[in-house]
Amino acid sequence: MSAAVNLIAQTGASVGAPVWLSPGEAVDLPFTGDAAVVATAARVSLSPEVLGRPIDHAVVAVAGRRKRLLVADMDSTILQGETLDELAVIAGVGEAVAAITTRSMRGELDFAGALRERVGMLAGLDTGALLTTAAGMRLMPGAKALVRTMRAHGAVTALATGGFTYFSAIVRDWVGFTLDRANTLLEADGRLTGKVGEPVFGRESKLETLQSLAAQHGIPAVETMAVGDGANDLAMIQAAGLGVAYHAKPVVAAAAAARIDHGDLTGLLFLQGYSVAEWTL
Repeated sequence: MSAAVNLIAQTGASVGAPVWLSPGEAVDLPFTGDAAVVATAARVSLSPEVLGRPIDHAVVAVAGRRKRLLVADMDSTILQGETLDELAVIAGVGEAVAAITTRSMRGELDFAGALRERVGMLAGLDTGALLTTAAGMRLMPGAKALVRTMRAHGAVTALATGGFTYFSAIVRDWVGFTLDRANTLLEADGRLTGKVGEPVFGRESKLETLQSLAAQHGIPAVETMAVGDGANDLAMIQAAGLGVAYHAKPVVAAAAAARIDHGDLTGLLFLQGYSVAEWTL
């Protein structure tokens, strides 16, 4: 904290008294000054390489800080791991599918094309594999606290994933999201056909979800938040009032206004100024 206070002061900003959101874990340092200058300096001066500690930090505006709309990616954001990759393991094509997933999330491949290719490798897989995969799903730490706290304070929360409705519906109810949007796996006679419902729900669909929900509920852009880890999340992250890269691929982390590289999803509550005492678990 001392390093951060000194850094802010060196930019010419006026620093206020620290406010602990969680003792020893998360602190607000209010300041009046050039936010862009402070943010640029912080990226270097507060990096783990310089501080020797895994610290997450962000510069956020006071106005509209508590968001009224959250749009979140599912795989590797709300869930640990990738459900499509888990299905592929059961189908015996795990390594091939995982390699395509990694390249797609890095932005090296067209998402829709990569999704169709991966789903094609699942043709003939018994639909019982969906239940097996769902049974093994693990939530990312902090997922329930994030969504339930925001909903308790009146926010709309949406799960928007390039994954599949079978899993997103389960996660929606498990975590407490208001709604979910995802792709549909096509099946026939108890087996996957290797096809996905068209049009593919991807990068632009996620952006449209953010924008349409904001318009529907009369929520200004500054009061929206988006979080994700892959390249198909980048459009909504950049359009949101606060876009957060969560343990994200380099292309996403470099472009997001805020990033959580070390903490869990409760970091998004700290970014909004929620203290631990205000959380709904």
